[in-house]
Amino acid sequence: MTDDIIKYSSETRGIVSPEPLPVDDASDIVSLRPERLTDYVGQGEVIETLKIAIQAAKHRNEALEHVLFHGPPGLGKTTLAHIIANEMGTNLMVTSGPALEKGGDLVGLLTHLDTGDVLFVDEIHRVPKSVEELLYPAMEDFSIDVIFDKGVHARSHRFRLKQFMLVGATTRVGLLSSPLRDRFGIFRSLDFYCEVELDRIVRRSAALLDLSIEDEGSAELARRSRGTPRIVNRLLKRVRDYAQVKADGRITKAAVEGALALEGVDEMGLTPLDRRYLNTVIQYYKGGPVGIDAVAATLQEETDTLVDVVEPFLLKTGLILRTQTGRKASEAAYRHLGIPECRS
Repeated sequence: MTDDIIKYSSETRGIVSPEPLPVDDASDIVSLRPERLTDYVGQGEVIETLKIAIQAAKHRNEALEHVLFHGPPGLGKTTLAHIIANEMGTNLMVTSGPALEKGGDLVGLLTHLDTGDVLFVDEIHRVPKSVEELLYPAMEDFSIDVIFDKGVHARSHRFRLKQFMLVGATTRVGLLSSPLRDRFGIFRSLDFYCEVELDRIVRRSAALLDLSIEDEGSAELARRSRGTPRIVNRLLKRVRDYAQVKADGRITKAAVEGALALEGVDEMGLTPLDRRYLNTVIQYYKGGPVGIDAVAATLQEETDTLVDVVEPFLLKTGLILRTQTGRKASEAAYRHLGIPECRS
């Protein structure tokens, strides 16, 4: 993840940013990542597809087909790449689209992969076009064409690669080119988690961290985590600190409410920026419809920040409606903010 992405997500969203934050690199958070499919919670159809594909590939003693995951950030795409490597008993190499600035960067990675190894490319839609074209023969024929010298002395050499597996992850699948997208054998979408699944994740994480948590406390954390495992684990860590100081170390519903009140996270998991977004649509533009560029200008935020980070959860929960003429605030948004709805 590039610095610019982390900057806008951490500054505008804070603790409920779906993007990775420096705090997520802490050893206790990393240890919460499941290592096997049997430990993975949620995304039932995706997990069943992977179980069958992995079992069949191992039976044939072949590498798994290339896999593409897409969906909002924080839902487990990176975790699934780690799990696939663990299940196949191979090594994992991790990179991102923006990091592959030139063809040599990709060639260096591919030539170091052994048979069956997994190459994970996060935000694969941001791979430069020149690098993407090198991926085509690598994915299809496990070879790359390297050009030596220039001009009349130029010559091409085909370099054979070990049979590797590419796992791509993207939050904006529409930006992927058709030639790249069509070379993935397994294409799956990850969706937001329900509260029951998030409650199971909270309990599992609390057990790994040796925390005492009450049923109402775990349910409240699940309800405020925006359907995202990465966020629920981050909230758990923050509540843990609050509970150790204010509640004798036990995570109760009151401890969750107190800790998240300090963070500005309300009962639906909305942040101050979410509420400013909704208030802007309702107060400045009379509930909409209004174009996203106008909302971004009023909020003095980047349009990409609103589209990629703010809107997915608001759309999922029905607080915002996206129409052909622009964004509209729903009745639920008026109710949540306690604003009487004006009817024409």
